[in-house]
Amino acid sequence: MLQPLPLSTPNRNLVRLTIVRGITWTGFLAAIIFGIEVLGFQLHVLPVISIIVAMGLFNVATWWRLGRPRAVTDTEYLLHWLVDIAGLSLLFYYTGGSTNPFITYLLVPLGIAAATLPWLHAWIIAMAATASYTTMMLFYQPVPQLTNSTIVFGVQLHTLGMWLNFILSGSLLTFFIFKMAHTLRRRDMTLSRTREAALRNEQILAVATQAAGTAHELGSPLSTMAVLLNEMRHEASEQPALIEDIDMLRKQVDTCKQRLQTLVANADRRRLEKPEICRATPWLENLIQRWLVLRPDVHHRLEVLGKRGQPSIAVDATLEQALINLLNNAADASPDAIVTSLDWNAEEVVIDIRDHGPGVPMSIADQLGDTFISTKSKGMGIGLFLTHATVNRFGGGVSLYNHEEGGTLTEVKLPRVKAGESL
Repeated sequence: MLQPLPLSTPNRNLVRLTIVRGITWTGFLAAIIFGIEVLGFQLHVLPVISIIVAMGLFNVATWWRLGRPRAVTDTEYLLHWLVDIAGLSLLFYYTGGSTNPFITYLLVPLGIAAATLPWLHAWIIAMAATASYTTMMLFYQPVPQLTNSTIVFGVQLHTLGMWLNFILSGSLLTFFIFKMAHTLRRRDMTLSRTREAALRNEQILAVATQAAGTAHELGSPLSTMAVLLNEMRHEASEQPALIEDIDMLRKQVDTCKQRLQTLVANADRRRLEKPEICRATPWLENLIQRWLVLRPDVHHRLEVLGKRGQPSIAVDATLEQALINLLNNAADASPDAIVTSLDWNAEEVVIDIRDHGPGVPMSIADQLGDTFISTKSKGMGIGLFLTHATVNRFGGGVSLYNHEEGGTLTEVKLPRVKAGESL
């Protein structure tokens, strides 16, 4: 089913025009009622009220149109402004023409059109507004109170009307142009994030391509080594010490082959698109236990700070590897007294990893994870880069801070997922 396109620029501008139109014509209606009832204006009431009602109905129809699936085009947006100028021209014709202090309100559509419409369309609006003003100088229904210098609240009525028109025009122009500028800033931010994401994806693809090629290239020599080791073991049947060394080498080769197979399997897009939903606490406990088998020299403590409920998160092998990368970074910085804490709130799960190493150099703190920059003298920054990309893919984020008591505090935030849901 087709949906409206609320994010297109003409759609947003037409929404704002509808709001401006509603405020403007409501203000004109109030001013006319005040003029008739309080100041005794002699107006052609029926055509004036008919014009205001017609513009009100047109505004209601515009709201209905904005709920339709079809996107608003610049041409349609131009036609709306032309209808507004036509309605204003008819209203001013019956309310004093160029003697009406609100006649300069025609600058409002001119200013907004210049800021939101293409060059040619903006000139069409300019010519229409100019033609309207010029016509109102020659043809209009006079209002005696506007030409006789009527005094209201100690001020000439025309001067008071110009003051009110300035307030109305200035407020509407400020509202419309501010909203338009805000939209442009948000669009620029979105484009910037999109460019950064595209660059990050290109770098990830380059790493993945290199990893796939390396895995393929290593497969053949590992198979050759396995065959040769089998032959060597057969020939060394009478040398127990040598057999023991050969068996150790065979295990190492088998481990390498298994790692390569796991690497290829985890790159399967079908597996990446279907993460598993797990309880955060047992998942993290199991992950840390498996990591400690690989890093027996590390002194680690896990603290579960959350008290209410057991949150669930979406995980897969890439997220596990991302957390292991961060744990390895902490262990490399300082293998003593690493503390991992798990906490959560209604929206997200927070995993903090604290080490007592040298901390993060301030000169590269803002760039970590955005490109291949490492905190280690011989590191390439690939692990941290891929960790950021992986956690971002799950809707989370990674932040690194220098702890006030020394060392680095790595904060990982992941969104909570209800059981039975998926990303």
